[in-house]
Amino acid sequence: MPHADIAIPILPSRHLPDTLAFYRRLGFAGDVHPHGNYAILTRGSFEIHFFGFPELVPAESIAGCYLRVGDVDTIEKDFAAAELPRTGIPRQDRLEDKPWGMREFAVVDPDGNLIRIGQIAQRNPIT
Repeated sequence: MPHADIAIPILPSRHLPDTLAFYRRLGFAGDVHPHGNYAILTRGSFEIHFFGFPELVPAESIAGCYLRVGDVDTIEKDFAAAELPRTGIPRQDRLEDKPWGMREFAVVDPDGNLIRIGQIAQRNPIT
């Protein structure tokens, strides 16, 4: 069976076991690779990779990715169970319809990686 073409983000982590613990709170599974400073996490069809970067300063991080989904409301509710704060690092931003046509929210992990999760916003027809 052929595989679909996909892109997989590779993000920095100050300490891979801490990164795994954080993402497990969001429903991801995975582990540190036994032969290197690398981890692979999955949640459903999502796959995110992390590499060890102990010198990372979370407040200065510019790393991130966008996860486009079919049902952002359900994922936002699932992630909300982790009870992340709304400000600071880490955090979970509110779900909103954005002016660029996406319904999305964001999570910033403890390493400052910005993960945006969204779907194309549904427009209400004019009646």
